[in-house]
Amino acid sequence: MSIQRILVADDEQSIAWVLAKALTKKGFTVDTVADGTAAKAQVEKNTYDLAILDIKMPGISGLDLLSEFREQRPEMMVIIMTAESTMKNAVEAMRLGAYDYLTKPFDLDALDAIILKAQNASSATEEIRRLKDEIKDHYHLDRTIIGKSQPMQDIYKILGRVAPTDVTVLITGESGTGKELVARAIHYNSPRLGKAFLALNCAAIPSELLESELFGYEKGAFTGATERKIGKFEQASGGTLFLDEIGDMPLDLQAKLLRVLQEKEITRTGGSTSIPVDVRIVAATNQNLEEQVRSRAFREDLYYRLNVVPINIPPLRDRRSDIPLLVDYFIPRAQQELNVQTRGCTKEAMDLLMRHDWPGNIRELENSLRRAALLSADALLTPEDFPSLQPQGGAAAEVDESLEALISKKLRSSFAQMDVQELDNLYEMVMHQMERPLIKIILEKTRSNQVRASEILGINRNTLRKKIQTLDIDIKNV
Repeated sequence: MSIQRILVADDEQSIAWVLAKALTKKGFTVDTVADGTAAKAQVEKNTYDLAILDIKMPGISGLDLLSEFREQRPEMMVIIMTAESTMKNAVEAMRLGAYDYLTKPFDLDALDAIILKAQNASSATEEIRRLKDEIKDHYHLDRTIIGKSQPMQDIYKILGRVAPTDVTVLITGESGTGKELVARAIHYNSPRLGKAFLALNCAAIPSELLESELFGYEKGAFTGATERKIGKFEQASGGTLFLDEIGDMPLDLQAKLLRVLQEKEITRTGGSTSIPVDVRIVAATNQNLEEQVRSRAFREDLYYRLNVVPINIPPLRDRRSDIPLLVDYFIPRAQQELNVQTRGCTKEAMDLLMRHDWPGNIRELENSLRRAALLSADALLTPEDFPSLQPQGGAAAEVDESLEALISKKLRSSFAQMDVQELDNLYEMVMHQMERPLIKIILEKTRSNQVRASEILGINRNTLRKKIQTLDIDIKNV
């Protein structure tokens, strides 16, 4: 493909002038206009290979022009520009058929790279068909994905490309990075919008119950099966099934899931009839599935079936520039939900939040902000409102040091009476004994309110529920 004539539409004359000069210097024929109406008129009377459109312009917006051009001039490629690098802009632009998306201010080298990629494409028509709008001009999310950093911009582009399709997506990332939010974004920006979105955490359900949750069972299939149960696959028919923590799925169940993905039908436990299901699968894990495949803890054939389009969500420490945006999003939520007066953070508090590594990622940040907003009497949060984020000095450090000293003393005393060299699974044994009293104390403090307890502990509610079961904690008697 060869790009020769380009239309630049931007009401900022300085940007239009710079682009026109740079592109003309590279041998392109360039026309510039300052509003959407003029851009539409130019395309109606001239043939362009590429249009570079700003989203916000007088007259007709860049996204509206993009939609019209896809219908009238599908052979013309479109690059969208915007100063507002929100997820909504990125996803809508890519879904409506934009070849690519640039956030102002951008380097001219970035534009050169996009144009070069377009020139080297084997078929512009095929590319446009793959990216054309396949769902309504409608945008909806249960919760917004926040981020303007480059890693998030790259994810938005992928979302815009995969959402209109039915391909299986595997989302990877550390705990607390927002994998379920990305899964919901895929569903709510797909043709399955309006159908069910069901989420199932494979790590939170005992393995002997997981099969029934997925495929259901017939009445009398086993002791206690007093009536038919419809599984998640049937419930989600026509929609999307999100399988979280897929790496924790037992091997025998992995084989059955693989068959469903291949045959697109399920059989309830205790049943003999095959039931067709139309379900899009989005899976997620915080584990390294490639390593699990090598260790034979995860089926290789299932891994390749799930990993059609991988999306890796970066940890918060790798996109620190998004932290102020997340703070601006979570604090108003805390105001509304907790009825607090907190309006924001002081500069010093924000600096502290920016320096922290956030091993719990966005979930840890949200919980820290909610805890601070709930306990602070001031309108602006200060570093003192985040004692757990300050490793040196202050009362929190003294508590940490004394607690560590106490634990060390107790461990040394216990180990002095046994031969450590002869022990196995010492780490698991010690962690088990420490976790149990910690969780019991917090449950006691919260009067067995698991939602509040999980917030205080900084862990997911499903994780807390699983620990209560595995540690055999009787929540009625804490």
